[in-house]
Amino acid sequence: MTGEGGPAGGERVAIVGAGLAGCLLAVLLGRRGVPVTVYERRPDPRAAGAERGRSINLAVSARGLAALERVGLRERALGHALPMHGRMVHPLPGARNFQPYSADGGRAINSIGRAELNRSLLDAAEATPGVTLRFSQRVAGVDTEAGAVLLEGAAAEPADVVLAGDGAYSAVRRSLGFDHDADFLEHGYKELTVPPRDGEFALDPDALHIWPRGTSMMIALPNLDRSFTCTLFWPKGDFEALDTPARVAAHFAEHYPDVAGLMPGLADDYARNPTGSLVTVRAWPWTRYGDGAIVALLGDAAHAIVPFFGQGANCAFEDCIEIDRCLTETGGDWRRALSLYQERRKANTDAIAELSLDNFVEMRDRVSSPVYRARQAATHVLERRLAGRYVSRYELVSFSTLPYAEIPARIRRQNLVLGAVAAGGGAALLGLAVRAARRR
Repeated sequence: MTGEGGPAGGERVAIVGAGLAGCLLAVLLGRRGVPVTVYERRPDPRAAGAERGRSINLAVSARGLAALERVGLRERALGHALPMHGRMVHPLPGARNFQPYSADGGRAINSIGRAELNRSLLDAAEATPGVTLRFSQRVAGVDTEAGAVLLEGAAAEPADVVLAGDGAYSAVRRSLGFDHDADFLEHGYKELTVPPRDGEFALDPDALHIWPRGTSMMIALPNLDRSFTCTLFWPKGDFEALDTPARVAAHFAEHYPDVAGLMPGLADDYARNPTGSLVTVRAWPWTRYGDGAIVALLGDAAHAIVPFFGQGANCAFEDCIEIDRCLTETGGDWRRALSLYQERRKANTDAIAELSLDNFVEMRDRVSSPVYRARQAATHVLERRLAGRYVSRYELVSFSTLPYAEIPARIRRQNLVLGAVAAGGGAALLGLAVRAARRR
């Protein structure tokens, strides 16, 4: 059997999880000529539909688009997405204000429903020769000595390589006792809906809307049907306190007055949609080598992150691209490729986990501060004066493919420049900015 990167060993490859990462990886491997069986515990979501209240709309940006382009899905994804060129901040009290993501206002992240993107990837996987999709097949674990995928209610099936993309609560990771930490925020999330108003968007569709409230927040992302998916990020005790429709209505009238009247299904959504948990998972190592099978974790199974930088799917897609790249570099040697994959990706996933946690504080609190807005304005001035050499943290994360692990050090250097801005550095500022940019 041969693929793009040289001969493959004819291994029986299984992917656990037909979510975003599992499907993308299946397409990449299938195009290498590697037969793959994908096991998914759910029925086919293209027929069964998405789980209610569990979407958290995706914000697909440069990293995700680069991965989708590799499998010919970039334009299809963008065709089902809405660009958001900045944040619309709804403070309490005060007038709302728009904060563009980029210095020129031209760059956007893309709001797309998770279910829609998953459907596109499932279609691509199904159409790829050598890829077999198996729905309603719950994987309980892997026997690495026997080389088998263990299925609930069915006989074990042989596998030489198992790639576990089965989420933050991975059954494969649990069955093999991978070392990991799972850090839960005290906050949970719940989804609500702002429906169209007179057939049009009830809010500006060109923005990611944020209602920052200090220790909590609500966000809203636009959908193609002109609705908005809203997500509450509140301390879990706050959810429990609103235990009647009257209390829900009163709370929103007080804390979200400009949107409460746009949500006629508020009480029903609040009661029926589940409250989810927010967890950061850090596993290490990501690989296990047995006499019968090699297992590797990817995506949320290896490194679940909170959603506040919109990078969960983007980051998981980068895992898939890295596995494909490592197979090319090693001539299809799975053992060497997966060892190289985890070594390259670990520092990057740790970095974006920390950046995502920090961005939660920024979104729920800092964005409403005049000091924050002044700082952002100064940053955009520098980006325009030193285009391509001085770049904000947001742009580096969302609009570049610079490895996540390299971003904090670059930002620390650039913060020296921001200090000079605050001090009115003038000519000294420009010199400092140039020196910092040269140290990239």
